[in-house]
Amino acid sequence: MNKGKDKGEYSFSTCWNIKKHRDGRAMIEEIMGLGFGSVELNYNVTREHLDTIEPMIDSGEVRVSSVHHAFPFIGDTDFDTDSVMLGYEDEARRGRAVELLKQSIEYADRYGAGAVVVHPGEVPFTDNIDSQLKQIYRVKGRESKEYLALWREMSERRERLSPQFLERIRHSLEEVSEFVARKGYRVAIGIETRARCYQIPTLQEAGSLIKSLKGSPVGLWYDIGHAMMMDRMGLYDNLRDLREVSPYIVGVHIHETIGLSDHWCPYVHSQDDVYFDHFLGVIRQAPIKVYELKAQCLPEDIERSHTLITQKTALLEG
Repeated sequence: MNKGKDKGEYSFSTCWNIKKHRDGRAMIEEIMGLGFGSVELNYNVTREHLDTIEPMIDSGEVRVSSVHHAFPFIGDTDFDTDSVMLGYEDEARRGRAVELLKQSIEYADRYGAGAVVVHPGEVPFTDNIDSQLKQIYRVKGRESKEYLALWREMSERRERLSPQFLERIRHSLEEVSEFVARKGYRVAIGIETRARCYQIPTLQEAGSLIKSLKGSPVGLWYDIGHAMMMDRMGLYDNLRDLREVSPYIVGVHIHETIGLSDHWCPYVHSQDDVYFDHFLGVIRQAPIKVYELKAQCLPEDIERSHTLITQKTALLEG
């Protein structure tokens, strides 16, 4: 079946082709055709998809590196990937978010996955201020007075309110960690770097959360493209802060951001042969390495990008 070269320890997210497949087996077989023997099941995977995926897992036909919370798909906007999630002030909703994360972990354990990727929460805004900022960035630039004024408005609210959301997220993760310990699961909880500037965590916030939960299964899921984007918008210094949190990384999402557009094939679509080199060491050390690419990335783009990454990593090791 495999037409692409064997990708070894690298995994591949179903976000690439899930919109074109109602049948789970066909979706996984297309990914395996790229040469991947391991997949990340993303948050849009439904129970119907799993009807045909689970036999593939049980037979050893495919491995699961990770699942992406909330898993499987639930169709509730209060708990989607862009929500307050583990940081809700309302105790009933926070409790529901905790139970959903426990469910995701149970699926991960059942499938032999090493981690659950978690979007822990955000500081809520009435409007999508991130989208407004990105539009100004593209049209007028980060140094424009319009961008700077709106950024100041966003950052003042984020800085004022983030401590209370972070504390509730910490409490939720502590509950889930106790559940993992009771069950004896060997599944990491990877809190992911996010794609919107009002979302939690920044790299420094992630480091503080993880340190406060020392001894727990909570670590950092470093999404390379998202971190590049937040660096460009001005939320944090990606390369500087990455040095501080790299020991906590339990997994990476591999993709590149062009401007403020993410999930492109590294090196290939940016046509920049140098900048992504900054992340080769992180990819090399990460226990779980997952390509998270958009549907526009063609098989030949994926193959070329992977070849460049592995060749450059081999030189780094040499």
